[in-house]
Amino acid sequence: MNTKGKIILISSICVGVIAVSFVGGIILSNVLYQNFRQKELEELYQKEFEFHYQERVNDFTIENETLHDVDISFVGDSLTEGYDVKTYYPDFNVVNRGIGGDTTTGVLGRMKESIYDVNPKITSLLIGANNFKTMFNDYEDILKGMKENMPNIKVVLCSLTSMTKEWGRNNEIAKENNVRIKTLADSYGYTYVDLYNPLLDESTNELRLEYTTDGGHLTSAGYEKVTSVLTPVYTSLLN
Repeated sequence: MNTKGKIILISSICVGVIAVSFVGGIILSNVLYQNFRQKELEELYQKEFEFHYQERVNDFTIENETLHDVDISFVGDSLTEGYDVKTYYPDFNVVNRGIGGDTTTGVLGRMKESIYDVNPKITSLLIGANNFKTMFNDYEDILKGMKENMPNIKVVLCSLTSMTKEWGRNNEIAKENNVRIKTLADSYGYTYVDLYNPLLDESTNELRLEYTTDGGHLTSAGYEKVTSVLTPVYTSLLN
């Protein structure tokens, strides 16, 4: 190869290296930006959740000052907060202690405001969908707290619900966790209620579409179904 050819070859290699480096730099920058953006969004969500959590707890504290003879305290996350229990249970004196986005850790931190100061005859607990993999780090501590501080209270442990769409990927772990919830209910002498299967579409093995707004949260039809399952349980426990 003559000198001119070598120069052309070296120049082509350099241009190629520069091009690859440039493209690689763009890809790396995009990845770093996406990671940064994801972290930023997660931090924003966490701040919004913390604000909402504290606001709800403050509301509970104020409401508790005027409560008397409560039949059922519904404790949970967004499925509970979005559950218009006063409408669905007109024959019972009920309070809603749900906080959207909450976890078992969050419930453990607000037992006083959600349960002890309410002094209900029944606590109905539906929690864990926001921390599937870590929910049992705190779940039993919630049960221990009720057993120690309110030994005569009746407790209904609701199973995690079935889901669909992108939420449906959690169904297997939800089913596994439900087995553990039932085992804990039996161990503590509490009542376990299966909400997973009543909401299930057996043709897809996922949550029925008419019962959900987005694959995880419930429509009015979904809440009506849940109510039809839970009402006989509460009625029996209160009689």
